[in-house]
Amino acid sequence: MEIRPECIPCLLKRVLFQAKLADNGTEFGALKAAVKAFSDGLREGRNSAEMATEVHKAAYLAMGTKDPYLQMKIRADEVAEEYSGVASEYIASSNDRIRSAILVAAIGNVMDFGIDQAIDDPDRFGNEFGRLMEQGIGYDDTETVKRILSEAKSVIYIFDNCGESQLDKLLIREIRSNGTRVIGVVRGEPILNDVTLADAERTGLDRELDAVYTTSEFRVGIDLRSLNEHLKKEIASADIVIAKGMANFESLSDQDVPVPTVYILRSKCAPVADALGIPLGINAVIVRKMD
Repeated sequence: MEIRPECIPCLLKRVLFQAKLADNGTEFGALKAAVKAFSDGLREGRNSAEMATEVHKAAYLAMGTKDPYLQMKIRADEVAEEYSGVASEYIASSNDRIRSAILVAAIGNVMDFGIDQAIDDPDRFGNEFGRLMEQGIGYDDTETVKRILSEAKSVIYIFDNCGESQLDKLLIREIRSNGTRVIGVVRGEPILNDVTLADAERTGLDRELDAVYTTSEFRVGIDLRSLNEHLKKEIASADIVIAKGMANFESLSDQDVPVPTVYILRSKCAPVADALGIPLGINAVIVRKMD
C-alpha cells in the first residue's frame, strides 16, 4: 500500500505513544529521530509499511529500549484470555464454526495500541467485545475462505498483535481439527505490540501450531524476500495465507504472494480502508489473488 499524507501524523502519534511507554524522558529524541527518518525517506509511492519500519527503527534507537510495549503486550494477552472462554462457547454453539471463529479473530484486531479507531488500554477490550461481536463481519469473503479451507492441507497464518493472538488460537484450532497443517509466522524482533517468538512461547501460542517461523528482522508487516528458505517453501506450497491485521496487508499488498491470501482485520484507518475498498470501522474478511 502506498503511503498517504494522513500516515505521517498517525505514525508520529504512535512514536510519541511508545516513547511515553518507555518512560525514560526520550519523547523529544524519539520524535526528532522519527521526523529525520521521514525527511530522509519519505516520497510519494513508497510502501507505507516500509516507511513505518524506518520511522520506528529510528525511534527505538533514540528511546534506547528494545520492547517498550512489553508490559502492555502481557496485559493484552491476559485480558484476551479472559474472553477466550466466552468466545469458545460462542463458536461451539454456532451452526457455522469457521465463520464464528473468523469473526472472533477479526474483532481481536482492535487490540492495536496508539492509533485511532482502536483502543489505547488492553482493559478497554471488555467494553468493546460485545459490541464488536454484535457488529458481525462487515465485508465478508468468508464463504470463499471456507471453500479453500475445506480442501486445504497447509495454511500459513501470519500473526499481528498480542492479545489478538489469543483469539487467533480459536480459529487455528478449528482449522487444525480437520487435519490441516497450520504454520505460524511471527515478527523477528519486538516491534510495536506485535507477536514475537518470545511472546508466542510465553502464551503457548507456539503449541497451537504445527510449526512457527519468524520474519527474522525488525519490520512492520512482512517482506517475503527476506524470509528464510524454509519459510519461503512453506508459503509456496501452502493452499492459503491468512494475514492478520492492517500492517500485514500494507506490506503484502505490494508483493507477489504465490497463493490466495485472506486478510482478516478491523479497518482502523482511512488509508487502509480506502486501499481495500471497504468502510472505516468494520470487521473485514477479504480474499485476494484468486485464479
